[in-house]
Amino acid sequence: MSEELGAVQEQTFAGATGATAASYPPGRRLSARQLAAYLDRRAFAVIGSRRPDGRPHAAMSSYVRRGRDFWLPTVAGSVRERNLRAEPWITMTVTEGDRDSHVVVLLEGPAEVVALAAVPAEVRAAVTGEWVATWIRLTAQRLLSYAAEGTQL
Repeated sequence: MSEELGAVQEQTFAGATGATAASYPPGRRLSARQLAAYLDRRAFAVIGSRRPDGRPHAAMSSYVRRGRDFWLPTVAGSVRERNLRAEPWITMTVTEGDRDSHVVVLLEGPAEVVALAAVPAEVRAAVTGEWVATWIRLTAQRLLSYAAEGTQL
C-alpha cells in the first residue's frame, strides 16, 4: 500500500512549480515506505476546507489511512461536513517536531461525506466512541513531504 502514496507524491512533483520543487528537494522527501510508516503512526491532522462564503476553515481531526484514502470521523452537522457538501475538496497537514528536526506531509484531494453504514467495518473499529455520526473520505490526489536533515524517521 505504500507504493500508492509514493506514486501520488511522484505525480505531484512531476507537475510542481520550480518554487515548490526547490522547497521540497528530493533528498528531503519521504520515500513511499517512510510515508506509509509515518502516516500510519500518526493519529491526528489539521484539515482545511472552504466555507461557502470563501473563507478558509481549519480543524483538527483523527484519521484512519487505507491506501491513499484517509477516513476522518466527524460529528453530525460539523462545519467541515457542511463545507464539503458545497465544495468537495480538502487539505490535510500531518506534522511533528520543530526547527532542525521536523516532518511534514501535505495532502489534498477530493473528499466525500460517507454514511456510517457505508464505512468499512475495520475503519469504524479504529475509532471508539458514540460521537461519530458520519465519516469523510479524502482520496489523496496531491502529496508533498519533507523531513529536516536531523529528523529520525
